[in-house]
Amino acid sequence: MTQITKQVEAGQAVYTKLTLAIYDLWVLGISNRFIWKCSSSHLLEHYNQHISGNHLDLGVGTGFFLDLCTFPTNNPRIVLMDLNPNSLEVTSRRLARYHPVSYRRNVLEPIQFDGQGFDSVGLNYLLHCLPGTILTKAVVFENILPLLNPNGVIFGSTLLTVGVERGFLAQRLMDFYNKKGIFNNKNDNLEDLKKILEKNFSESSVKTIGCVALFWGRL
Repeated sequence: MTQITKQVEAGQAVYTKLTLAIYDLWVLGISNRFIWKCSSSHLLEHYNQHISGNHLDLGVGTGFFLDLCTFPTNNPRIVLMDLNPNSLEVTSRRLARYHPVSYRRNVLEPIQFDGQGFDSVGLNYLLHCLPGTILTKAVVFENILPLLNPNGVIFGSTLLTVGVERGFLAQRLMDFYNKKGIFNNKNDNLEDLKKILEKNFSESSVKTIGCVALFWGRL
C-alpha cells in the first residue's frame, strides 16, 4: 500500500457508525458555527444555489445537506460516491425517498462509471481530508470532469489554513486533526484553490466565510 493510499484510508476511516451518529451535531452544528466560523446555513444555501435534479455527490458524510436542500424537481436523480461504506449506508438510508444509487470510489483515481453524466457535482468538506497540497488535489477535478455534462457545475466547500481567518480554536483543532490523519490541509491555501478552479473551468468563484472556502466551477 502506497503512502498516499494509507493517507486516504486514514482520512476516511474515522467515519465509523459511531462518529457518523454525532457528525451532524459536532461538525455541522458546533464546529461550523463556533470553530470554523461558518454556519451550516451558508453551506445549505450553497447547495440550494447549485444543486440540480441530476446530481452526483462525492464524500457524502451523513447526507445532511442533500436531505435538507431544495431540488428543482420532485424526483431528482442522485448518485453517491464515497470510499467509506458507512457514509454510503447512512446517507442512502437518509435519502431513501429519492432512491439514490451508491458507489464506493476513490476520487484520487480515475472514476469508473458507465452511467449518464451529471448536471451538478457536490464536494462538501472533501478536499481537506485528502492527502497532498491543494495543487496536487486538483486531480480530483480532472477525475470528475468526464462525469459532468456540458454547462454542468461542480461546487463544494473546504477548510483552508492560509488566506482565511482562523481563530485560536480553529488552529488548534486543525493541528489535532492533521496529526491524527483526519485532515490533510496544513498547506491548503486560498490562492492555490483559485488557481486550480481557473485552470479547470471557464467560469468559477470562491467565497470565504471564516476558514471555510465555498467554491464552484462551470465548464
